[in-house]
Amino acid sequence: MPQEKIRARMLAIARGEYRPKPGEPRIWFTSMKSLAEVLSDENRALLKIIAEMKPESITALAGATGRKPGNLSRTLKTMSNYGIVDMRREKRHMRPIAKATEFRIIAA
Repeated sequence: MPQEKIRARMLAIARGEYRPKPGEPRIWFTSMKSLAEVLSDENRALLKIIAEMKPESITALAGATGRKPGNLSRTLKTMSNYGIVDMRREKRHMRPIAKATEFRIIAA
């Protein structure tokens, strides 16, 4: 769905003018390219590790995956923006929590 339609839909939901129907997609991408980047094989493997390991911090996750914390932080922020990962502040660090590990993709 184009970005302007996604934005209009989200605002209508926030205003209470539109209520999503059961089974309606919860995450929208502006292109197949952006979907492929966010839900790449590497990122889906990362989600599985987060769900299984339940890391206490980005640093702990970086150690488990061999990825650099800065790169990992950017990836997690993007996934958080789509609602796939929740980033919770605990004490002095951010804890990643996987909100989804399986996806059903509907393309028109």
